[in-house]
Amino acid sequence: MLEVVKAASLDALLDETVPDTIRLNRPLDLPAPSSEAALLAELETIAAMNTPTKAMIGMGYHDVIVPGVILRNILENPAWYTAYTPYQAEISQGRLEALLNYQTMVADLTGMEMANASLLDEGTAAAEALAMTLRMRGEGAPRRVLVDKHSHPQTIAVIQGRLHPIDVDVVVADPDTFADFGTVAAVFVQNPRTDGEVTDLAPLIARIHGAQALVVVATDLLACCLMTPPGAQGADVVVGSAQRFGVPMGYGGPHAAFLATKLASARAMPGRLIGVSQDATGATALRMALQTREQHIRREKATSNVCTAQVLLAIMASMYAVWHGPDGLSAIASDVHARAVALAAGLRARGFTIKHDLFFDTVAVTTTSEKAVQGGVADVMEWAWSRARSAGFTLRNIDAATIGIALDETTTDADVDAVLDIFGSVHEGAAATPSSTSAWPAALQRSTAFLTHPVFASGKSETEMLRYIHRLEQKDYSLVHGMIPLGSCTMKLNATTEMTPVTWRRFGGLHPFAPIDDAAGYQRVIRELESGLAEVTGFAAVSLQPNAGSQGEFAGMLVIRAFHDSRGESHRRVCLIPQSAHGTNPASAVMAGLEVVVVACDDDGNVDMADLQAKIETHKDRLAACMVTYPSTHGVFEASIKELCERIHGAGGQVYMDGANMNAQVAMCRPGDIGADVCHLNLHKTFCIPHGGGGPGVGPIGVAAHLAPFLPGHPVVSVGGSQAIPPISAAPWGSASILLISWAYLRLMGADGLRDATAFAILNANYIAARLQDAFPVLYTGKNGRVAHECILDLRPIKASSGIEAEDVAKRLMDYGFHAPTLSFPVAGTLMVEPTESEPLAELDRFCDAMLAIRAEIAAVEKGELPRDNNPLKHAPHPAHVVISSSWDRPYTREQAAFPSPHTRASKYWPTVARVNNVFGDRHLVCSCPPLSSYT
Repeated sequence: MLEVVKAASLDALLDETVPDTIRLNRPLDLPAPSSEAALLAELETIAAMNTPTKAMIGMGYHDVIVPGVILRNILENPAWYTAYTPYQAEISQGRLEALLNYQTMVADLTGMEMANASLLDEGTAAAEALAMTLRMRGEGAPRRVLVDKHSHPQTIAVIQGRLHPIDVDVVVADPDTFADFGTVAAVFVQNPRTDGEVTDLAPLIARIHGAQALVVVATDLLACCLMTPPGAQGADVVVGSAQRFGVPMGYGGPHAAFLATKLASARAMPGRLIGVSQDATGATALRMALQTREQHIRREKATSNVCTAQVLLAIMASMYAVWHGPDGLSAIASDVHARAVALAAGLRARGFTIKHDLFFDTVAVTTTSEKAVQGGVADVMEWAWSRARSAGFTLRNIDAATIGIALDETTTDADVDAVLDIFGSVHEGAAATPSSTSAWPAALQRSTAFLTHPVFASGKSETEMLRYIHRLEQKDYSLVHGMIPLGSCTMKLNATTEMTPVTWRRFGGLHPFAPIDDAAGYQRVIRELESGLAEVTGFAAVSLQPNAGSQGEFAGMLVIRAFHDSRGESHRRVCLIPQSAHGTNPASAVMAGLEVVVVACDDDGNVDMADLQAKIETHKDRLAACMVTYPSTHGVFEASIKELCERIHGAGGQVYMDGANMNAQVAMCRPGDIGADVCHLNLHKTFCIPHGGGGPGVGPIGVAAHLAPFLPGHPVVSVGGSQAIPPISAAPWGSASILLISWAYLRLMGADGLRDATAFAILNANYIAARLQDAFPVLYTGKNGRVAHECILDLRPIKASSGIEAEDVAKRLMDYGFHAPTLSFPVAGTLMVEPTESEPLAELDRFCDAMLAIRAEIAAVEKGELPRDNNPLKHAPHPAHVVISSSWDRPYTREQAAFPSPHTRASKYWPTVARVNNVFGDRHLVCSCPPLSSYT
């Protein structure tokens, strides 16, 4: 490889690639690397430090029973968890079908017309929904929303933190007594409420609509199996979490949120949307519809910075519904509710007051001071809570006189009896017999069918379910099949040992609001991961709360904004962003209430320092920050990075470094040493958390000491800095369960291993660039002609000579058994390739050989040997049903179409559809399961 790249040694290559002015001249101060066997033994010890009780806290998080067929064949299956975002629809049909099932499930249960393919968590979904209603109301609507005070406290806090920066006034009050709905654009209500009460929202929604305001309802999918759904009560948008559909609590995440609305509001909806379209043969094919990559298209005009989803968890939730079917879900919901009714009856019999007559799974119990005195206990509620803890239960202290007891599908009759015994010692009475009789009035009882599509039919055997899961799996491409050479996405090995503890009960079964003593193991992992990431980045403090890279960007910009505000410089609101930046950068800045000013790039793809200086001079009195990606999105270590930081600091601004390309920096240089003040990291890229088909992710931020006081806080659990910004995510530590993966990665690698990973990532990228340079020119290089961890191949000259476009090459690669590189980003008409350090030489050569073979096919078009509009590239990909068709009138052979290389003849991956018609899908928007006949 060194001979091909013409480097004397690996160190020499690194010297030519990474500017000497930013090099780290010492090893990282990290623990010595562990063996895999020793690591698992250590993790068993750490897991034993967690002591999960029977969590009856509720608040949007519930214990679950994960069906074994889903646990083993999806959550623990690399064919599902190593797949990439389904931007290339032809090799993502399995995931797309599972996500379409998810959308159908959510729409059916909520009574809405359509749903998106998941959001990050319930809190962010609520905030996105309210921002969506402002767009739906249009110009002239009040910049004010009402949030029901009976909502989950973490949801209220996330809403406040999201809407305040964009100058939306958030009023927290009781909608039942609110004076004038005409003064707000929208109202957010929760049903069931955070204390368990179920209410008939129809009269309230009618009053709100009468004042021209819109209504967002947060609900519980399991409750919707029994309860009149929000859509039937008139809701405009419905949000919530699908966690209790077979996804472990995992100390807070990751979990799939949902957002459902009416078809008329589709184009205002944030996040991803899966739609039904056709392929080139007219067959049904699925794809991401409408705002697939809104941030990269709209940038500073984007209406949301959400660019990802919780795909793996949404798939688990959808499969939970497929497995149980409507009858099974109704039975689970009925059992939960019946036990809650029995618990309430038993508590009443013991002299306690049940706060609400109508509830689903959460009983709010109170007592009076007279009864407390009679019982000889000064504080009955505190006494009962402590007694419950001693008995292995954790209840919720709603307020000084009220305890909440939330039941779930794991709750047994014995659990109900045990809780009654806890309370019974003060107020003795006869225990109640569990009853399935619901006390709900007819207006609250569900009367409509749900999950009527055959895919959800009840009564499946495990054999049927297993085969369905694997049938979808075979329609997808993942790291199981080969390299996914995507620039800026780092699709690399996720070691099995790193993944193993995620599904352990002592990590998965912990409620995020459990007492901190219950989570000693998690707290150790969190502390050590924060410390390790601080050392890797050169920062003083780290917050692990943001649960996606875009949310890390948002958090970082809010921290910078809070810093300026604390110094009496609230006028600093301008953010400079190079035109080469990821589209989420300007979107996140706008979401944080900043004004984006674009900085030009020069002909070599670097930040144009003259234009930067001009923009600094123009805006220096109002300059808040500059957002810069390093190495650049063009795949180059820009030599002027320290100078850029100095100029921004000289004008009173802060430097935000986008850490999407941190895998080229680890152990080579550190953002904090370079001069950045804050940097987000994509743990789902550099630090080995798998993409899961488009999520989960973690986007923590590291900050310099002067920004540490502003790290995000939380209303339920004490986290963050002394002057904390509001929470970015609903859970205190975001997607805590998958932090184990990155912690294990650091422990396995150690300082030398991390440096090797970075060095090999750089070597692999330069190897591909060198092998393909003559066929596909590399668009940008550093001053020594080197690229960093990725390279951009320029296909624009080929379009002029042959009519072949970058998309044609991307689709043709599928026939050769590859996922395409990043298409037309950051430069239209190019492919951005990132091989990562994980890929062996044989796989790099297989990719390069495929690209060179494709170049030969293009040459045949250029020479006129193949028509410009009728050749293997224009028709790619070639699924089996096309190749074996009785009709074949193309000027190339079936063998060339489907078996263009020796590897494909030895091991063939088949795309399952021909090229998808994107325009048809957007013009004929269908976002729920079509009839099965359409698949045949």
